[in-house]
Amino acid sequence: MAEERDAIDEWMSSWAADLPVDFEVEGIVERIQFLHKRMKRMLEETLVEFDLNIGEWGVLSALWNSGEPFRSSPGYLAKRAELTTGAMTNRLDGLEAAGLVQRLPDPDDRPGVIVELTPKGRKLWERTVRPQAAKDQFVASALNEAERKQLNKLLRRMVRRAEQATSAPAKIS
Repeated sequence: MAEERDAIDEWMSSWAADLPVDFEVEGIVERIQFLHKRMKRMLEETLVEFDLNIGEWGVLSALWNSGEPFRSSPGYLAKRAELTTGAMTNRLDGLEAAGLVQRLPDPDDRPGVIVELTPKGRKLWERTVRPQAAKDQFVASALNEAERKQLNKLLRRMVRRAEQATSAPAKIS
C-alpha cells in the first residue's frame, strides 16, 4: 500500500534534492508548524463567536487554570504571555471594561493588585472550551488512542529537547 501524502509532502517535493537538510527532520518541523497555524486559526474562529481574541482568552485561561479563587498577579500574567507589564495592563483594561476580570487590592503588596476572573469571565471562558475541544478532537481523530499516546510521548521528548536548547521558558497559551 502506498504511503499517504499530504500538503507538506507536495510542498517539500519542490525543494532541491541537494539542499543540506535532513528531509525527515524538515517534514517533522513543517508539519508541526502547519498544525500550529491551522489549530491557531481554528481557535481564532471559535473565539470570534465569543467576541474574544487569543490574547484575551489566554488571560482568562491563566486565571481559570489557577483554580479557586481564580486570581493571579498582573506580573505573572504578563510573564506567562511574554508581554510587557504595560501591554498586560492594556489587555486587562479591556477585559475589566467588559466585566470579565476585576482588579482587587493585593493583601500581600499594599500598592499592588491581584486580577480575578469574574463569574461572567469564568462562564464565558467555560463556554469557549466545548466548541474548541470539539475542533481539537476532530483533528486528533485521525489517530487511534494508542497513536495519540505515542504521539504525546514523542512530542514530549521533543519539547524537553527544545527546552534544553533555550533558556527562555516555554510559552503556554
